[in-house]
Amino acid sequence: MKVVDRDDHAPPLALDAISVAPRTRSSSYPEPFFSRMSRREKRTLGEVFGIRNFGVNLTRLAPGGESSLLHRHSKQDEFIYVVQGEPTLVTDAGAVALRPGMCAGFPAGGRAHQLVNRTDSDVLYLEVGDRTPGDEGIYPVDDIKASQAPDGKWIYTRKDGTAY
Repeated sequence: MKVVDRDDHAPPLALDAISVAPRTRSSSYPEPFFSRMSRREKRTLGEVFGIRNFGVNLTRLAPGGESSLLHRHSKQDEFIYVVQGEPTLVTDAGAVALRPGMCAGFPAGGRAHQLVNRTDSDVLYLEVGDRTPGDEGIYPVDDIKASQAPDGKWIYTRKDGTAY
């Protein structure tokens, strides 16, 4: 629900984040990875305000959910802030339990990372990432590679370059 609105054609000035409808598709990953994201629900908050240089999502992970595959970006930075619940931050350097109020940042080319919900309660967190063109997703555990097309969409292949 909008709190304040300038006019019918302008983005809202403010709103209740949970009122933004979740994305209709849980992931752009191809199978067999797509179904692993079935317990993840993203609300794309930045787009509501017309923000183009970075993305802001309010993401819910149901019990057993994963934020993404374990990954790092070649050019894009990412940041997360835990609002509710106790996710586990899994990185290529180990794992750490998070709680509300904690945050983590991932510079481009840094540690591979993902959040997993190993509890019986929902996790809610904000994720912020830039939209630097020409990014690649590197997945150290899974046989997948992501390349960003000029239009910003992700193209997924196996690590040997063959299509899914």
